[in-house]
Amino acid sequence: MVFTLLESKRKLSSKRLFGVGFTSFTIHAAIIAGVVYATLHAAPHDDRVRMDTTVVLLAPQEQQKAVEPAAVQLADALKGFQTIAVPAQIPTDIPPIDLQQRFDPRDYSGSGVEGGRANGIVVGGGEVYTEAIVEQRPELLSAPPPVYPQLLRQAGIQGRVVLRAIIDTTGRVEPSSVRIVKSPSSGFEQPTKDWVLKALFRPARIHGRAVRVFINLPVDYSLKASSGSP
Repeated sequence: MVFTLLESKRKLSSKRLFGVGFTSFTIHAAIIAGVVYATLHAAPHDDRVRMDTTVVLLAPQEQQKAVEPAAVQLADALKGFQTIAVPAQIPTDIPPIDLQQRFDPRDYSGSGVEGGRANGIVVGGGEVYTEAIVEQRPELLSAPPPVYPQLLRQAGIQGRVVLRAIIDTTGRVEPSSVRIVKSPSSGFEQPTKDWVLKALFRPARIHGRAVRVFINLPVDYSLKASSGSP
């Protein structure tokens, strides 16, 4: 039995081929677009707005520290005033001028305590000052030589005795204020106290007025000298 295959020579028009191609392209493009869209929206996503709350602390450097302003020094209130005595007769000659005398107009303002000063020092006579505060320090005017204890002389003991005392406004040492600060031997203490109570000093002064003052006075006992001398 013989089968004879007959070739079909069906002719397709160019318009029909173009329409099939365009349709196939459209279908494939739609499929690809759908796959891409589904892929983009497949994963879960969060549309909430988030804020970054990270805090960064910067340690201040030593060079960046603010310099504190210096404290304002307030002026002290006036503590006194001086009374000027007007002479009854006007002098015709020029009095001598003391170039060392200091004048402060605030001392004559009329505010404060009479006899006081604008620098805050009120001289009342009962206060005791130190030598560093007074304007004129006390000076030794006269005193007998201190008695060298005979036993200490024979033993060859010598040295410096330092005493502390108060000199009053008359230039005398107040007996109850005498204290021995330093001594090479206790045998020097009583002769030194007896000597300073007989001494006469020029009193210390503030603005020309005598005041009481603390002093630290050295008294030397030496075997080389004929007698001890302060």
